[in-house]
Amino acid sequence: MNILRFEDLVAQGKAAGQRVFIRADLNVPQDDAGNITEDTRIRASVPAIELALKAGAAVMVTSHLGRPTEGEFKPEDSLAPVAKRLGELLGREVKLVSNWVDGVSVNAGEVVLLENCRLNKGEKKNNEELARKMAALCDIFVNDAFGTAHRAEGTTYGIAQFAKIACAGPLLSAEIDAISKALEAPKRPLVAIVAGSKVSTKLTILQSLSKNVDGLIVGGGIANTFMLAAGLKIGKSLAEPDLLGEATAVIAAMKARGAEVPIPEDVVVAKTFAADAPATIKAATDVADDDLILDIGPKTAAKLAAQLKAAGTVVWNGPMGVFEFEAFSHGTETVARAIADSAAFSIAGGGDTLAAIAKYGIDKDVGYISTGGGAFLEVLEGKTLPAFEILSKRAAG
Repeated sequence: MNILRFEDLVAQGKAAGQRVFIRADLNVPQDDAGNITEDTRIRASVPAIELALKAGAAVMVTSHLGRPTEGEFKPEDSLAPVAKRLGELLGREVKLVSNWVDGVSVNAGEVVLLENCRLNKGEKKNNEELARKMAALCDIFVNDAFGTAHRAEGTTYGIAQFAKIACAGPLLSAEIDAISKALEAPKRPLVAIVAGSKVSTKLTILQSLSKNVDGLIVGGGIANTFMLAAGLKIGKSLAEPDLLGEATAVIAAMKARGAEVPIPEDVVVAKTFAADAPATIKAATDVADDDLILDIGPKTAAKLAAQLKAAGTVVWNGPMGVFEFEAFSHGTETVARAIADSAAFSIAGGGDTLAAIAKYGIDKDVGYISTGGGAFLEVLEGKTLPAFEILSKRAAG
């Protein structure tokens, strides 16, 4: 994908003394008292800001936080806690600026944080007048927020249309590179794991991947639906019987290409959905009417692990079972450790996947961990994200 990169502009000396507007993703979780409980996104935004500051630019940063009502400021929607944390990470004061659309005062070598961009009327609907006003604030617009790349909003799309220069920051560039490596020019075999509770939420992803991957591993409630499609009984397990036709079509599409969707051979079942429910390993053909399938069994996990270790590229979205419950976590752990041990280039994304990576401490062994939930899923669906589209249009002139 042809886009301008902020690193290249800095290397060419084109950012010195310029007004740089960075759209970051600083949408972090907070407790009831407004304290930040997890700051990964803020830390991830620091390289782009430091790059701009070292280049001698006048730096403006903004982000959304939560789901505020446009035009109605409430204290809980403020980026004030983010400004404080960002200041600590940068080792300098970061001033928070409200009502910034009509003008911002910032000097070269300084950084200011512009209040929650979703408070501006017209942000979500990408109002042209708002976009032009924001574009007029800067010489260079830097999109560094992959988590919002699937939305065409004022600070993700409109400003990129009208700014003098529009480019991708280091975080967004890294996402584009990792996605291209995994999906556009993958080292084969390419194996995708699509897991989670519902086929319906990931059906288009399964259909899109089935045209491209060499192996499609399904897990969680999605695997239960595929087991039903393969003629197996699943007791009272979570599944979507009305989507059996779609599951069968995905299996057939893979088979036609000489690829496969491995159906679990053994499973871990319980009679109730509870952390302390006794877990029983059963052959996939022996599931009783009152059983709940809560994980894949050890035979299946070992088979999948061997497939992952032999892969050239792995795309991972979703856990294999209810990994939050210890007795039903072994399938996800086996798969996670196989990905960590594999020589394949791996890209992982989605909230539950990131939680599993953190739980098993394998973050250093995954090739690339995507920061965008919805954006990552839309890329897997084969969609072109609005933020990518406008940046490549601008790069083409």
